[in-house]
Amino acid sequence: MNDTLERLVKTLHTRRHADPDTSYVAKLHHRGLNKILEKIGEESTEMILAAKDVEQASGDEEKRLELVKETADLLFHSLVALSHLDVPFDDVLAELERREGTSGLVEKASRAEKP
Repeated sequence: MNDTLERLVKTLHTRRHADPDTSYVAKLHHRGLNKILEKIGEESTEMILAAKDVEQASGDEEKRLELVKETADLLFHSLVALSHLDVPFDDVLAELERREGTSGLVEKASRAEKP
């Protein structure tokens, strides 16, 4: 795992049960899964809008940086959700590793509902 991600995952684990008055992560956990999912929804929308802005303003460094920041926010809140549900991020990495070398079309077709 990337060192930055590894440190972040450890920090999230540590702060999960911290004082909600002093930790944003603890406050999210204290408020519950619905609040965490709401934040993921907000960040997803913001990331989508930022991506559209980058597409429309090709070469605009400020727009590109905004997309990077919104993507980081989305990943951060996704990691909080995994932590809240006691799903190790390593499981996500293992799934990505399992898919490596498999065509996206083949992998998607393998998840399609069978009649």
